[in-house]
Amino acid sequence: MNAGAILWAICGGLLAVLPAHAANFTPPKGCEVYMTAQLHNCQVANFYTCAADDAGDQWVSYADGEGTYFLSHIDSETRWIEAYSLETGEIALIDQAASKDNASFNALLASGRDDYDFITHNNFAQTLRYVGVDTLTGESVTIDGVPLEKCSFNLSEYDAQGQKLSTRSGLQYISRKYRIFLSGPESYENASGEKQSFDDSPARFDFPGDPGFSTATPEYDCDMMMTGLAPADERG
Repeated sequence: MNAGAILWAICGGLLAVLPAHAANFTPPKGCEVYMTAQLHNCQVANFYTCAADDAGDQWVSYADGEGTYFLSHIDSETRWIEAYSLETGEIALIDQAASKDNASFNALLASGRDDYDFITHNNFAQTLRYVGVDTLTGESVTIDGVPLEKCSFNLSEYDAQGQKLSTRSGLQYISRKYRIFLSGPESYENASGEKQSFDDSPARFDFPGDPGFSTATPEYDCDMMMTGLAPADERG
């Protein structure tokens, strides 16, 4: 089986366990959800681990008001191993061998800064390069009992010819305990100069036994989205 067929077989298996409008998130067989994060901007994220993966690997599934739309697989250093867009069908895989400087969560924690320069390939025959930096601000915050640290970032995306496609910058949150990044307020600009600003910061965390644990239904800011009251520059 060629690489493209393998990727589509993987994606098909993932889609089979993720109904588009499921009220609850059920991870693939052999996997277990450990935390659900309700995010602003009508988003919800389920973080899970799988027994068959390498130690330290984990996944996150994102859903909005219309269902699950994105899956991401990271390793213990928070490197993007693979990502799946259920809306577009795109499957992106990291090319660690071709990358100049893979991301390192350990480096970020040790020095407060991590520069990275890595390559991905997708099933649309695109090779993309990501160059950026994460920097701890020194500020800490506790959201719904979960301690987090603020991290500024700047990330640029380039095509195979070296043309800049987009830039993202802003703030994220990191959890040392769970070794993850969580979204915060950020801005996005594409090659045409079109800009967007949005904030998917976490609003609540649910763990096993909590009523909202493993839900695929977002709860925050969804009424504003549905009634069209969200600011025009926020992602809907």
